Amino acid sequence: MHHHQPLRVFLFLLAALGLAIPWYFNTLYFLAGGSVMPGVFWRDAFANALTTGITCDVYLAAVAFSAWVAADRRLGAWRWAYIAACFGIGLAFVMPLYLAQRLRMDAARSSG
Repeated sequence: MHHHQPLRVFLFLLAALGLAIPWYFNTLYFLAGGSVMPGVFWRDAFANALTTGITCDVYLAAVAFSAWVAADRRLGAWRWAYIAACFGIGLAFVMPLYLAQRLRMDAARSSG
């Protein structure tokens, strides 16, 4: 077993949680009448100081993550899928998935 394997397992667990937990709440939002229509979505995302802070934090982190991934040429065309998934699925899902992939690539490079 490669020394990064426990970290990769942990990152995959975080990716699973990053998919399940936010989308549980997203589903509740949509079932309550929420929408992805820009007027409704952004009104709700900036509904109060707390949601505004969280929204700004997540989107700024997503932009920084996307800039890093876009520059990661080792991923080839897959980097654009990570960026699309960041904004379409969620940063909490895609970031640990990306980090686990990078660890796999690093392990393959050091053993090959």
